[in-house]
Amino acid sequence: MAEEYVSRVPWSIEPSLKEKTEEVGIDFDKFIAGLAKNLSDMEMAKDFNVSSKLISHLRKHFEELGIHSVMGQD
Repeated sequence: MAEEYVSRVPWSIEPSLKEKTEEVGIDFDKFIAGLAKNLSDMEMAKDFNVSSKLISHLRKHFEELGIHSVMGQD
């Protein structure tokens, strides 16, 4: 008897980085550009007028989960 393959829809374990930046009023593309320029948390916090702790949280999301945190399989 052949096993039937069941397709599973990918799911996210938390909001994407884009959703998080939009939620706190940070332009996503500018945030990614800041990461690409290797700006410090303090520099980016000043540019976006937010705390360095917030930038650190967003940077950690990028470094550990990437832009999206999608899991699952087809």
